[in-house]
Amino acid sequence: MATRTDAPTRREQILKEAARLFAERGFHGVGVDEIGAAVGISGPGLYRHFAGKDAMLAELLVGISESLLTGAKRRLAEADRAGGVAPEAVLDSLIEGHIDFALDDRPLITLHDRELDRLRDADRKLVRQLQRQYVELWVGVVRRLYPDLAEPTARSAVHSVFGLLNSTPHLTRPGSLPDRAGTAELLHRMARGAFAAAGSR
Repeated sequence: MATRTDAPTRREQILKEAARLFAERGFHGVGVDEIGAAVGISGPGLYRHFAGKDAMLAELLVGISESLLTGAKRRLAEADRAGGVAPEAVLDSLIEGHIDFALDDRPLITLHDRELDRLRDADRKLVRQLQRQYVELWVGVVRRLYPDLAEPTARSAVHSVFGLLNSTPHLTRPGSLPDRAGTAELLHRMARGAFAAAGSR
C-alpha cells in the first residue's frame, strides 16, 4: 500500500520493480537479471533476498491480500474505539482504503488477474482465504448501513464494487483518467452509488 513515508528497503524495491515488470511483460517474460538491473544489483544478487521469481510473485500476491485485510481491520478498530461512528463513515473509510490500493498499486491488480494460478496451491489458497475475510468485513459494514439487504446480495454488491475499483489498470491511455484526487472522488461516488442502489431494493 502507498501509506509508507519512510524509504523502502531493498527487498521492497525488488518487489516493486518485479510487480511492474511482471505486469508489463508477464511472469515468464521477465528474467531475474532484468529485475536486478531495475534496482541496481546483479540478477544473482536477488537470491540473497528471494529464492526466485516464484517466491517474489507469492510475496506480492499474498502480501497485498494481507495488507488490504490488515488495513480494513485497522479502520474498523479505529471506528470502534471512536464510538458512535456512523455506518456511512465506516463504509467511506473502507472505500477510501481500497481506492488507495486501486490507484497506487495497479500492477498488483494486473498480476492478480493474470498470474494467481501460477502460485503454489498453498499460497493460492492463502490468498483466497485472506480475500474472503476481507470481503466479509465489507459485507458486515454494508449490512449495518442497509439492514434489509440480504447477505448474498450484499456480498454480490461488494464483489461488484471491487470490480469497479479494480478496473483502474485498464484505464491507462493518456487523458483516460482525471488527476488522482479527481479519480479517487469519482470512484468513491460510484462505489457509494452502487451500494445505495443495492440497498434500495
